[in-house]
Amino acid sequence: MNINDQNSEMQFSCPLPIARYKNVTLAHGGGGKLMQQLIQEMFVSQFQSNQLEQLHDGAVFSTAHGRLAFTTDSYVVNPIFFPGGSIGELAVNGTVNDLAMCGAKPLYMSVGFIIEEGLSMDELWRIVQLMKSAAENAKVKIVTGDTKVVDRGKGDKIFINTSAIGLVPEGVNIDPRRAKSGDDIILSGSIAEHGIAIMSVREGLKFDTPVESDCAALNNLVEIMLEIDQDIHVMRDPTRGGVATVLNEIAQSAKVGILIDEKLIPVREEIKGACELLGLDPLYVANEGKLIAFSDNKQSKKIVEAMKNHRYGKDACIIGKVVDEHPGVVVLESSIQGKRIVDMISGEQLPRIC
Repeated sequence: MNINDQNSEMQFSCPLPIARYKNVTLAHGGGGKLMQQLIQEMFVSQFQSNQLEQLHDGAVFSTAHGRLAFTTDSYVVNPIFFPGGSIGELAVNGTVNDLAMCGAKPLYMSVGFIIEEGLSMDELWRIVQLMKSAAENAKVKIVTGDTKVVDRGKGDKIFINTSAIGLVPEGVNIDPRRAKSGDDIILSGSIAEHGIAIMSVREGLKFDTPVESDCAALNNLVEIMLEIDQDIHVMRDPTRGGVATVLNEIAQSAKVGILIDEKLIPVREEIKGACELLGLDPLYVANEGKLIAFSDNKQSKKIVEAMKNHRYGKDACIIGKVVDEHPGVVVLESSIQGKRIVDMISGEQLPRIC
């Protein structure tokens, strides 16, 4: 019997609850409930490992020479150039940030290009130059890669895949499951800028004050934070699904309640206006240069003070705390003193934003 005969006898029909959707939809990649179901039921259930089950931004593992963090990501943003960034800078910075959220110092990166026939050489050169500059700024070396070209109409100009490894300092143990009652929740700055920058291009929106993506590498900011407190419990960058989705993921991983104060969450006025115009909630809009950290409340104010001295943390603030009540649930205290549950959305407000 040859391998084709063997394959024909195998049962490949998906037996999982996620199979109630006959086909994959854009919402399955949106960072919300459908994406979480897809990851848990389709991938984590089959590719079982302790690292994967943590659902962190990267996997941390020990070697004879210390602990390493490893991450991978793919970038399909549309458009490929946008106010404040490009798919190239996004690919480098986003991957560096995933390592930084593990507490790791980024070292080496791979880059895979999937290029659609017809992309201009000028656009490709511009992307490469912007990636080079971003890697130099983040102090990460691009050391290997791959290039594929697909037929015209079979891609969308260019997709980029990256993987990277970094070194985790001794004593650092950042894990979504380490959030505990009494922790303060730190946000590094104003939210929803990346998603609105992408939408402004797609929808042709004009603002009195230009709206640009917050795309940035945060590894240096994280180093400063860890100098103040090496025992920061959790760090995440609120990309797809925004702040609300990340907080829900952490609450569910650590089985703790989270209470945030709407008045303390920084949102620029032009971003608020754009969200109202588009019918979006800033809490669910993607960021690409912000982080959330959970820290013991004895250290959190010192961490915020140090962050404010860095260009990417100048608007850092404490937006809430971890509580014993309502484990696994995020609650928002509104500006009018009411409270509401901040749930994870089913799909995504803005597709293809990273």
